[in-house]
Order: sequence, then C-alpha cells, then structure tokens
Amino acid sequence: MDGTLAAIFLIASLTDMALTDCPTGCLAQSDAISRLSFQAAKVEFQEDIIGDEIYVGYDFGTSYGPFQPTIGASITDLGDVWVGAGPKWTTQSLINGPFFVEASLMPGYFALGDGPEIGGSLQFRSSLGAGFAFDNGITLLASYDHRSNADTQDFNPGLETIALRVAFPF
Repeated sequence: MDGTLAAIFLIASLTDMALTDCPTGCLAQSDAISRLSFQAAKVEFQEDIIGDEIYVGYDFGTSYGPFQPTIGASITDLGDVWVGAGPKWTTQSLINGPFFVEASLMPGYFALGDGPEIGGSLQFRSSLGAGFAFDNGITLLASYDHRSNADTQDFNPGLETIALRVAFPF
C-alpha cells in the first residue's frame, strides 16, 4: 500500500471543507463530540497477518472546519508501539441515517519491538473506515489503515491494520 489512504483523506476532507465549511469560514472552530475509542486489529506486513494490535484514541471536543483533532496510541503483541496525533474527518452526508465514513492522517512516533523493521521512528498512519452511530452516541467503526514513513527514509515497506473500533462519547 502506498499513500492512497492519505490521498483519499486529503481529497475527501478538502472537498467537504470547500462545499460545506467555506461559506461560513473554511477552518472555523466549532464544537464536536469528544470520544474515547478502543480498537482491536490484525496487523498485516507484506500481505501476511503477523499479529494483533490494540489501540486507544481520543477525539477532542472541537473541530476546525471538517477536521477534528485526535490522538492515539497502539501496541502490538510483538511489542511495537506507535503514538501520534493529527486530523480526523468524519461525514454522515454520504449515506442517510446513522452510517458514516471516517478518514484520518496522523504522524507519529514508532518504537520497534520484535515486529518487522518498517523504516524509522517517524511513521504516518492514514486510515479509512465506515461506521454506525447508535442513538446513545456510541460509534462502531470497521477500518483499514496504512503506516509508513512516507519515503522520508530509504527503507519504507509499510504496515497495515484491519480493525474494529468502538468509541464512547463524553
């Protein structure tokens, strides 16, 4: 996987911003629902499932146009650790009802445990998922993400996760 998920994030979120937010201020600050999320994932390296990952994230209660700041941290059963922060874009406009699409782009720090070498400690995590929002504000999301150093290093094999995430509102 290359930078396709990052490109999808940028194209979709900037288009949404231009069509929805720019008439009243492209990056205008507004209230958003803060959420604490927990995720379980399978880790994929070069098309092989190599282990499991758990992830904890927090979405801040403010957005700037279509972008909501988020932070996250994960650890694999091989001891690899990733911690990062960045913007998240979520829309319910594509499908009527409680369904939504979400994408994020988060630069972060990667510490290698016993997993595969993926090319340095700076790793960008781009994600795309589809989810369901329950009436009580809890969301359930299935997602796919790609982690790589975006060619900031000579070695850049990348790493993917296939995940299920539940998020609880504050």
